[in-house]
Amino acid sequence: MSMNKYSDPLSYLLQSEQPAIIYQTLKYLTEEPIEAREYGEQILKKGWGLQLMNKRGDDGLWAKGLYSPKWISTAYTMLLLRRFEAPVTMPLIESAGILMTKGLYSDNGINYFKNLHVSETCVTGMILYITSFYLTEDRRNEQLVNYLLTEQMSDGGWNCQRYKGASHSSFHTTINVLEGLLSYRINIKKSKCVLDAEKRGVEFLLNHSLYKSHRTGEIVDRKMTMFSFPPRWRYDVMRFFDYAQLRKLGYDSRMNDGVELLKKKKIGDGFFKMQNKNPGKIYFEMDKPGKIGLWNTLRGMRIIKWLNREHIPV
Repeated sequence: MSMNKYSDPLSYLLQSEQPAIIYQTLKYLTEEPIEAREYGEQILKKGWGLQLMNKRGDDGLWAKGLYSPKWISTAYTMLLLRRFEAPVTMPLIESAGILMTKGLYSDNGINYFKNLHVSETCVTGMILYITSFYLTEDRRNEQLVNYLLTEQMSDGGWNCQRYKGASHSSFHTTINVLEGLLSYRINIKKSKCVLDAEKRGVEFLLNHSLYKSHRTGEIVDRKMTMFSFPPRWRYDVMRFFDYAQLRKLGYDSRMNDGVELLKKKKIGDGFFKMQNKNPGKIYFEMDKPGKIGLWNTLRGMRIIKWLNREHIPV
C-alpha cells in the first residue's frame, strides 16, 4: 500500500483492511469505543490474525515449539497476537496456559532451555506480557512478577546475563520487563511495588538518553535508532515511546534526543517507514522494510498524540 493514495496517516490506517490496525487506530487515535470494539472482535477472524490462527496446531502450539523456531514458535506468535490486542478466546487462553505451564521454573521465572539452570529474564518479561492479558485469573502471574522484581539491578534496569555476572543493565531486557510489568498493572493488579520498579527501569533508559552510552554519549547500537515491527525481543526508541504513551509518562528532558530522532524519521503528517527486519522465519510479511509501514505509522501517531498532550511538538 502506498501512502501517495492518502492525504493523511489516519486515512491510510483506516483503509488498511486489517482489523488489528483499524481497531487500534479507532481505539487510540479517534476514541470511537463502540466502532473500535466491533473491529476488535474481527482480529482473529480476518487478515493477519486469521492467518496466524490457521497455523495453530491441534496441540495448541505453533510450529510445534514453545520458544523456537524464531519467529514462528508459540511464544513469538502469541507475542504478536498480544501486540495485535487480539481478543481473549479459548484457543489463546489454552496456548497462553501452555506457555506458562511448560515454562514456569523453580525460581518462579520462565525457562524453556534445557542447558540453562536459571530462568531467562527477557523471556519472563515477554511471557508476562502475554499471560497478564490472556490469563488474568492465573495466580502464577504473581510468581513471574516476583521473579522480575528480584532480578532488578542496582542501575534500575534488567539484564538476562545477570546470572553470569553482568553488572550493567540491558536495553533489550529492560523494555521486555517494563512491558510485562505494565501489562500486569493494567490487566491484573495496580501494584505500588511494581510501579516503583517500572519507575526505576525507566530511569535507567532516561539516564542513557534512550539509546546512548551514559559514559560517552555515543549511540550504543544503530539498530536502536531503527524502528521495526514486530520488535521481537529487541529494543528501539519507538518501542520505548510506545510504552511511554501507554503508561502516560510525564515528559522528561532526557527524552529530547529520542524526540529529535522521531522528528527525523517522520514523513509528512505522521507516516513512518518500517526500517529494520529481524532475520528469522516468519509466516507472512506485514510491512516491507524501507517502505511506509502500517504498524510504525500507527505507533508513531499515538506517540505524537501523547507528546502533543505533553506540549512537545513533533
